Amino acid sequence: MQIILISSRLAKARTLTLSLRHVLVSGALALAILMCLTGATYWLSLRFTVDLKIPLVTQLVLAVQQGETARAREFMQQNLNAMAVRIGELQAHLTRLDALGERLSSMAGIKPQEFRFFETPGMGGAQSTTLPPQNLTFTQFNEKVAMLSQQMENRSDQLGVLEAQLFEQVVKKKALPTMMPVDASTSASGFGYRIDPFTGQQAMHEGIDFITDTGTPVMAAAGGVVQFAGFHPQYGNMIDIDHGNDLVTRYAHLSKALVKEGEVLQRGRRIADSGNSGRSTGPHLHFEVRFRGAPQNPKHFLLATHPQLPLAKAKTR
Repeated sequence: MQIILISSRLAKARTLTLSLRHVLVSGALALAILMCLTGATYWLSLRFTVDLKIPLVTQLVLAVQQGETARAREFMQQNLNAMAVRIGELQAHLTRLDALGERLSSMAGIKPQEFRFFETPGMGGAQSTTLPPQNLTFTQFNEKVAMLSQQMENRSDQLGVLEAQLFEQVVKKKALPTMMPVDASTSASGFGYRIDPFTGQQAMHEGIDFITDTGTPVMAAAGGVVQFAGFHPQYGNMIDIDHGNDLVTRYAHLSKALVKEGEVLQRGRRIADSGNSGRSTGPHLHFEVRFRGAPQNPKHFLLATHPQLPLAKAKTR
């Protein structure tokens, strides 16, 4: 490439020859100068903008910061609301477990002062020197809360099954005639063969005779329904109580009955007064336990709750 220079000051024209190399070097130099000028202009504009605190730019920056802060606050509030809901669910589960625990302890016969449900159990221990403590992440915290909630639900279901079983046992226990029917320290005659006081012959005695004074209160040995309440030629004034499961108790030689047939009774309810009616040689209470009509030894039931009770054996020849 040739460039011809013509000027009045020059005696003759001059010719400049430019190669491709000269053109490329000149272009690169021009580009570098342009970039330097652009950078300097940008730096000067930012500096003067910050120094002079141009209101428009400041407002834009503040708006961006406020938007980020609002989004972060909204995100945190959503997480707090979610955690509050989970905590509320855990509190509800804990309340149900406390109530269930009280019922179970009552059924099991545990005293309230021996098993406190509303007190936080003591915990402690030395801090590990080998493994440093670590803060939980939000994901880990959420996972642990979910795990705890699931465990409480499982415990609640298991305790519910246990409550049903204990309740069934309590009902069956209350239906068993294990309570003393009368306040008597000794018995005159026990269950089994004995010498009949009227005939002098050996005969089967199908119950226990408790020595009492006439008018001594007689209690239901277990809960049930009055099956019979009336007079019997040999038993005198008599009461039969059906306890379910083919189990019946009989109270005989009474002076007065205080219940009627079909009446539902609770365990320990006063049902009569002892006496000397029917085939009897003196005031006492004749007490029987029958299963499917067959006589059972009452001491097997009474000794379950009164192991020290001195019950007489049947007297044989």
